[in-house]
Formats: sequence, structure tokens, C-alpha cells
Amino acid sequence: MAGEATKAIPTKELWGGGRSPFSVSYGKMMMWLFLISDALTFSGFLGALAFMRIKYADIWPITEDIFYHFPFVGHDTHLPLLYVALMTFILIISSVTMVLAVEAGHRMDKKGVTKWLALTVLGGAIFLGSQAWEWKTFIHGTDHGSYALADGTMAIAMENGDLKMRDGSILTGTEAQNVKETSKFVQGANLHKNEYGLQLYANFFFFITGFHGTHVLSGVIINLIILMNVRKGVYHERGHYEMVEKAGLYWHFVDLVWVFVFTFFYLV
Repeated sequence: MAGEATKAIPTKELWGGGRSPFSVSYGKMMMWLFLISDALTFSGFLGALAFMRIKYADIWPITEDIFYHFPFVGHDTHLPLLYVALMTFILIISSVTMVLAVEAGHRMDKKGVTKWLALTVLGGAIFLGSQAWEWKTFIHGTDHGSYALADGTMAIAMENGDLKMRDGSILTGTEAQNVKETSKFVQGANLHKNEYGLQLYANFFFFITGFHGTHVLSGVIINLIILMNVRKGVYHERGHYEMVEKAGLYWHFVDLVWVFVFTFFYLV
């Protein structure tokens, strides 16, 4: 039986080489290898986040109390995670438009590829702009700041001078004044201070979302370059739009990673 199976495949084809065992091009295979290595990198970051979150579970900042802003509706309006959810939706939609661009490329539909790829670039640009706004808001902090307590938590300063504790209780009068006098005032967040609580939280926020944002920026630039080539007819002359498909693999990966970031950093 083994001999008959071997005879069914010509020796030259079986041992001659020069053919991908997975029936994919060299370019797509290398893209998959890159994505696997990048997935391991993101897994390491998210794994470190999970470890530290469990270690400091008692004092880990509450995400819903930090990301509640929404553009043009007032700084004090509380809409927990709504804007982050909108950003996520926009990025997912851009992944759908990329699928449609790849499908149009399979049909050699230059006009369709141009339209859907342009929408993909637009979606990525909107996401980047939204992330820049989110960073700016996070770095600026609240209008009244917070006070770092000995247990690692923060007492949020309120407009009337009272302090809101992590458990939701309110300190007023002499109690609030005593806390202010014995605690460090903090406003805003960066790699050296964090108004919202544990410094690690801010560090992970900047590093993980920043690393992902760099990927999105790279994807937008790559897609924009490919879009210009599509308009020039470069890939139509080649007789295939494989470059669009390779860029699509990268873009889908970036979208999928954000779903994990959104889940494990913002929701869990």
C-alpha cells in the first residue's frame, strides 16, 4: 500500500523542491511566521498584565472609573468604557472592509479594491485619532486630582473639597483635611506618577496600548501605500492582488489583538 501511494506522486514532484508544502506563496508564509512571533510578544505582555493584576488585585484601579469620558459631551459626564467600545467597533468594521477588499481583489475588481481599502485606511485613522484623544485625557487626569494613600489606593478629590475613597465612601471636613495633609497630591498620569492609583496600571496602559497603536499606525501606512499602488494599476498589471491579501492578514491580526487588549485590560 505504501509503495502504491508513493508511485501515485511523481518522484520529481515529491522530492524536487521549489513548491510550498502548504500551497501558499513565500510572501504569505513569511507573513504568517511574523504574525506568530508577534502573537507571542503580545501574549507575553498580556500575561505580565494578568500576573500583576492578580498580585495587586486589592489595589488595582477600577477601569470604569477612569475611562468614562466621551468627546464633546463634557468632561464630567460619566459614560464608562463607551468610547473605548466605539473605538473597538470601528476597528472591527475596518476588518470587515479589508475582507471585502481582498474579495474584490480575487475578482480582479480594481474599483472595488480601491473603495474598500480606502475605507479600511479611514477606519484605522479614526481609531488612531481616538486613541490619541484617550491618551491625552488619561495623561491630563481629572480636574481636581487625587491623594495617594499609604495602602496604595487613591482618594479622589471632589469639587467641594471632599474626598471619595476606593470603596465609595466620602470623607468630609476634618477627616478629608487630615488625609490631604498626610498624603501626596497627584494629578494626571505618566510613567512616573498615576493619579488613578497603582503606577503599574499606567505603565501597562501606555506600553500595551502604545505598542498596539504602533501596529495600527504601521498598518495604516502600509495600506495607504498599497492603496496608491492599486490606483496606479500596479497589481492589476501583475494579474493578482496578493499584496492586498498579505496586508489583510496583518490588519486582521491587529484587530484581533485589540479585542484581547480590550477584554483583558478594560473589561476584566
